[in-house]
Amino acid sequence: MIPTSDIQPPMGDPLAAIEAQVTASSTWIQPLRTEIARYLIGQTAVVDRLLISLLVKGHILLEGVPGLAKTLALKTLASLVNARFHRIQFTPDMLPADIVGTEIYDPKEAKFRVKHGPIFANFILADEINRAPAKVQSALLEAMQEKQVTIGEQSFILPSPFFVLATQNPLEQEGTYPLPEAQLDRFMMKVIMDYPTEEEELQVLDLAGTTEDPPAPTPIVSLEAIHQARQVVNNLHLDEKVKRYIVRLVHATRRPDDFGVPIAPLIRVGASPRATINLALTSRAHAFLDGRAYVTPHDVKSVAMEVLRHRVTVTYEAEAEGLDSEQVITRLLDELPVP
Repeated sequence: MIPTSDIQPPMGDPLAAIEAQVTASSTWIQPLRTEIARYLIGQTAVVDRLLISLLVKGHILLEGVPGLAKTLALKTLASLVNARFHRIQFTPDMLPADIVGTEIYDPKEAKFRVKHGPIFANFILADEINRAPAKVQSALLEAMQEKQVTIGEQSFILPSPFFVLATQNPLEQEGTYPLPEAQLDRFMMKVIMDYPTEEEELQVLDLAGTTEDPPAPTPIVSLEAIHQARQVVNNLHLDEKVKRYIVRLVHATRRPDDFGVPIAPLIRVGASPRATINLALTSRAHAFLDGRAYVTPHDVKSVAMEVLRHRVTVTYEAEAEGLDSEQVITRLLDELPVP
């Protein structure tokens, strides 16, 4: 395997200019992390994935058992960004109009007027998305993809930034409608939220173990600052070798034997071209959070699991051996040569 250090960043004024832009536009990152840590103990990886998705206009599917502060994470982030936040609790009896809105007849004016639904916000928490029927899931996912909704004969552009954090509980299956692969592919990343460590849970107890409500977070970053950071992320240098590594990694989920990784019998469906695009975007954002003007294979490998785990479907043979998509992807990342 070729060592990662063989890839060198480009030299010269263009890179220096990008580095200056990264430094100037990322001054809010560390204060935001610090402030979130006051309300959300641990879960630093989850917070970074939220920031990555925010920087590249992506959406996250967050999976975890109840009580892990999934709602708190997004609500705190929205408060610190001074953005509109709506929480939508998905239930089996929901209709698409409960999300996007509907037309209401006004008898005084003898015409219909539009009432916007809770989807018209910057940050949307789609709580337990798998409890809603397919039509409701499709309404949300269409809004995520098109950044607009249609009510009656009118189309309405959604606010920017528009960021969806959908949660699902991996324990309960009764009364749920699991997202099919085509809909899962619309999420940029699937993040697994785990239990805190013993020390972290002691801090949680110190922070929330009283009946007093903590003070509300104070906004520390504007939407304009996030927009400027997004422009810088788009300009980060992505070397041709790193681009090819991203493409090979995604193609290896479809034809692993062609890349010398003998796991073809374990994969039923590989990742789509959308995974290639998302892997490049999230790698750029990961480099930005690290304060660099260029992307390395380490950035790619750091976000690959979240980008690929919900896009790779394993075979019945793999399930019989007790293997899931994460174990298959881990093996792929370990065995595929790095430029």
